[in-house]
Amino acid sequence: MLNRFARAFFTTLLTPTARFFIKCGISPDAITIVGTLGVVVGALVFYPIGQFFWGTLFITAFVFSDLIDGNMARQLGRSSNWGAYLDSTLDRFGDAAIFGGLVLYYADRGDNVLIATLALACLILGSVVSYAKARAEGLGMTANVGIAERADRLVSILVITGLVGIGNLIKDGNAIGNWIEGITLAVLAVLSFVTVLQRMLTVRTQALSAEGPRATTRSTGESSTPRVE
Repeated sequence: MLNRFARAFFTTLLTPTARFFIKCGISPDAITIVGTLGVVVGALVFYPIGQFFWGTLFITAFVFSDLIDGNMARQLGRSSNWGAYLDSTLDRFGDAAIFGGLVLYYADRGDNVLIATLALACLILGSVVSYAKARAEGLGMTANVGIAERADRLVSILVITGLVGIGNLIKDGNAIGNWIEGITLAVLAVLSFVTVLQRMLTVRTQALSAEGPRATTRSTGESSTPRVE
């Protein structure tokens, strides 16, 4: 949802920044790599020690590189399969680092196995959501459906984690903050699972439609070959 409604707005907002980087001679690939490194460092340095607010600010400063690099490529007329591949691949590192940082904190200093497990579930399911789409496209189909796409999950967890971080600055070890973080992770895990199912069903429909009656009979366990009595 956020991909549809917010991407155009932020792309327009960040166009001057993209233009500035172009004038400085910086390539879109460099922005992609630096942005990913920033997200990974912010998540794996600040989150495991419980610095959620500062970690979220640090990550946010780099996370918009995902929009800037594409904007630069379009302005330069260099949009390519390589750029799209690099961007999508490095996105997985950033996403894994954010949820991985939460796993490390709650499994150690946060001392909350349940929340650590939920964060791990989000990390795993988020990867499956992305793979389900990529695999579908590799087979010549589409899977552009789902109630929890990457932008939805990323914005939700960063906003909530940042707010919990503010609460922790006011009162260290804020129990309410843990509840909010846990509930958010649980909701994201469920929505991610639903998104995987939505994409699987969408691809199944396309596959059966493409293969015709033979695929339909095979899916019900019946043979399309006449049986010889």
